[in-house]
Amino acid sequence: MNDHAGSQPMTGRVALVAGASKGIGAATAAEFAAAGAAVVLAARDTAALKSVAEGIEARGGRALAVGTDVTDPGSVRRLVEQTVETFGRLDAAFNNATAGPLPAPLADIDPDEFDLGIATNVRGTFLGMKFQVPAMLASGGGAIVNMASLAGVTGVANLAAYVAGKAAIIGLTKVAALDYADQGIRVNVVAPGPILTHHLEAAGPQAQRGAALATPMRRVGTVAEVARAVLWLCSEQSSFITGTVLPIDGGQAAGVKPPQMYRPGQPMPEPAA
Repeated sequence: MNDHAGSQPMTGRVALVAGASKGIGAATAAEFAAAGAAVVLAARDTAALKSVAEGIEARGGRALAVGTDVTDPGSVRRLVEQTVETFGRLDAAFNNATAGPLPAPLADIDPDEFDLGIATNVRGTFLGMKFQVPAMLASGGGAIVNMASLAGVTGVANLAAYVAGKAAIIGLTKVAALDYADQGIRVNVVAPGPILTHHLEAAGPQAQRGAALATPMRRVGTVAEVARAVLWLCSEQSSFITGTVLPIDGGQAAGVKPPQMYRPGQPMPEPAA
């Protein structure tokens, strides 16, 4: 990938975003388009994809919406083939699709729902890379970013399928990075903490405040902040970075910062009754 100066570092490039119908995926597609890339949007919700694509095109970008089931090899293969047929190449990909059971203690999770979480996260990411890599090799190289979570690094109670899937994505990413590091393809993974997606919005103000207090920065992140990190990892600005896990978490991965910290010279707080 060649460097492109200015505000459009992806000019002449083609980017694919799986799980692009809303939230972080839609925001990342918009960031790619604003940076000059032609963008291919993939998800099962074709109506939502079309809306995202129309928004990109209304701002002067180029976008193609392709209904895709990331757990189906034929569907993912057709997605990549249609990308190359339409735009001639593939330079960047963001594997962001996810699904799975609602939070519950491990023993209460339905096995079929667990399988859905693993299929979408692990199998979907594997299939995405399986078909993206050959297209990128044919294009002279590229960059892949996979979506994990801080939950895949540290673990979170009541999220067995989600944590297992995201941890596996981190492992797959490292293997792919090693497999293709000397062939012009970089593979990295982002691990967001609390982000104001539609899920956290639906949870309400109290849940949002709790999520904010759990971060050292005392706020939740935005989908745009994740999208910009993905764009950076796909640009030449990160050209010597591969196989890394990038937390986007307001400092959570660094450790624990209690809401009220004791400072030398202050009276020690009384223990709770």
